[in-house]
Amino acid sequence: MKKAPIFIYIVLCASVVLRPTDAAAHSADSIPLMNGHHPYTVANTHSHNDYEQATPFWLAYGQQFGSIEADIWWVDGKMLIGHNTEEIKTGRTLDEYYLKPLLSCILKNNGHPYADTARQLSMLIDVKTDSIATLNALMGLLKKYPPLVNTSSIKWVISGRRPLPSLFTSYPSFICFDGILHGDYSPEALTKIVMMSDDLHYYTHWNGLTTIPTADLPALQQAVARSHGLQKPVRFWDAPDFPQAWSQLIKLQVDYLNTDHIRQLADFLRNLPAE
Repeated sequence: MKKAPIFIYIVLCASVVLRPTDAAAHSADSIPLMNGHHPYTVANTHSHNDYEQATPFWLAYGQQFGSIEADIWWVDGKMLIGHNTEEIKTGRTLDEYYLKPLLSCILKNNGHPYADTARQLSMLIDVKTDSIATLNALMGLLKKYPPLVNTSSIKWVISGRRPLPSLFTSYPSFICFDGILHGDYSPEALTKIVMMSDDLHYYTHWNGLTTIPTADLPALQQAVARSHGLQKPVRFWDAPDFPQAWSQLIKLQVDYLNTDHIRQLADFLRNLPAE
């Protein structure tokens, strides 16, 4: 009798594992590019440092966010989450806070993160320790949860300390990368990049209380347009994070709005006037 839960888990996992041909066909696009032809929705949201929320994962998931971020540290055989070395002392692990909750959603929704099977989810993993060793450990950990890697509805997007771009294509199909918006990449590396991110302060010190300064706007517009030309969505970190600023970022056609204010941003987007 004690073996029954394990048997049930295996059966459920098997029921949502995709055929090999499907598992390899991970689409590069999680959301449509915001080039003026699509309305903004809660899919255009990124939960920045999500583990610092009162309810990690579940708060952003409950609002149907399009992207959720976790910082990882590979320390003494454990995949810890936290922003710095002090935070990881609490011993919180990627498994308990993200992988197991997400697995429960995948099993419930027959291989999809959300009940709405058209919705995708990007899990942005910000690597804080050695890029190669940590990424190898992460891949081994993810493979313990086959439904999490055998679905095209979830993107595992590696940010922070990344391998050299020349190595991107050596990683399996379920591993994708976050590119640096102002960087240059080979056509081969671009096939593994699913998002372009940057520090907004690289372009401007705008505080979000006014319109973006005229002198700074062209460089931002060109950066977004260049990324869209490569068919890659854009995200800025260190961006002002309140309604007036969100409106300006929408005008700039930024694809993912970076936030620490999950409910407020979700309400803001759901209440946008119809175009």
